[in-house]
Amino acid sequence: MRRMTTSGSGLRRTLGVGDAVVVGLGAMLGAGIFAALAPAAHAAGSGLLLGLAVAAVVAYCNAMSSARLAVLYPASGGTYVYGRERLGEFWGYLAGWSFVVGKTASCAAMALTVGTYVWPGQAHAVAVAAVVALTAVNYGGIQKSAWLTRVIVAVVLAVLASVVVACLVSGEADAGRLAIGASDGAGGVLQAAGLLFFAFAGYARIATLGEEVRDPARTIPRAIPVALGITLVVYACVAVAVLSVLGPDALGDASAPLADAVREAGSPWLVPVVRVGAAVAALGSLLALILGVSRTTLAMARDRHLPGALAAVHPRFQVPHRAELAVGAVVAVLAATVDVRGAIGFSSFGVLAYYAVANASAWTLDSAPAARMVPVVGLAGCAVLAFSLPGASVVVGAGVLVVGAVAYGVRRWVRAGDGQA
Repeated sequence: MRRMTTSGSGLRRTLGVGDAVVVGLGAMLGAGIFAALAPAAHAAGSGLLLGLAVAAVVAYCNAMSSARLAVLYPASGGTYVYGRERLGEFWGYLAGWSFVVGKTASCAAMALTVGTYVWPGQAHAVAVAAVVALTAVNYGGIQKSAWLTRVIVAVVLAVLASVVVACLVSGEADAGRLAIGASDGAGGVLQAAGLLFFAFAGYARIATLGEEVRDPARTIPRAIPVALGITLVVYACVAVAVLSVLGPDALGDASAPLADAVREAGSPWLVPVVRVGAAVAALGSLLALILGVSRTTLAMARDRHLPGALAAVHPRFQVPHRAELAVGAVVAVLAATVDVRGAIGFSSFGVLAYYAVANASAWTLDSAPAARMVPVVGLAGCAVLAFSLPGASVVVGAGVLVVGAVAYGVRRWVRAGDGQA
């Protein structure tokens, strides 16, 4: 495999294990748990918890594959770098394309979630303001972003803990609502798992920040499973609490499932708290998403898959400032003009394609069958969940991948004509 290229200045390594865990938690403990439970329950019914377990298994395999690769390639870009180094330039490019396009849409969705909860009548304006503010935070340096993420994670955990306690101690909680019915088929469970994967995908942010953590060979393999494990425990507690109060049918029809659950549990005073928590969680997701997308943009710009100007690193703040500004500008335009709150399925498809490349890359690291089991399970899981998503998400997601592949081919053809390839 060819040596990694990192033209220009490198980024500053300032994040320790705790910082990296917090960044991962900020990405995962976001608006996904406030938004993904309802469509997942609609798809799986009382099989929601089984879908959560399937999503967690696939996420664990992906996390382990990403952690092993991050040790060998501790550079910004995550799976874009891993695919490029282990499988070839095209597969790295396709992973980066899937991530940047899918997660840019997710950024806009999270910004609009903030606007919807803070000021529903001016959701687009609030969304744009949130994007501008968080882009400015990221521009000021990774440590400022990590500090703000700590505050956001603490607030979200407190709100989710309040929801769990309020639901489970109420007289409305009924363990019978957790039982899986005979009508809940495997297809619905898999679709729910694909939708819930949207809420787990934030651990990639730890890997994409590989160039900004201290001692990445030690930090990244520790931070990813810790962040994923904490998130799984929190999600399982919230899902059990909400499902036991609302039941699968009411949960599937809920527009704000956690707020509906605490209201049904006899704690209406908690509804405003949940709304604030959802807005803060969406801010945390947006902050982490802008970080991750800008770092992958940096890596792709270094290899000229995106304009080379985006590879610049700020001499003082040691951040990819042009990539961050470009990502922030695109997200702000989307947040101002498009309603993408229904983009969970599309985002999940893109991220599952991204992790399929990560697992295929990790498969090349060992020849022993036992060592290859985790990436094989992860790769198969990504494929199954991707094509179990709603049909529209599969069609649009596959179309985006085709567009990216065509763009890559055209670029190669043009470079070959110019004598550059």
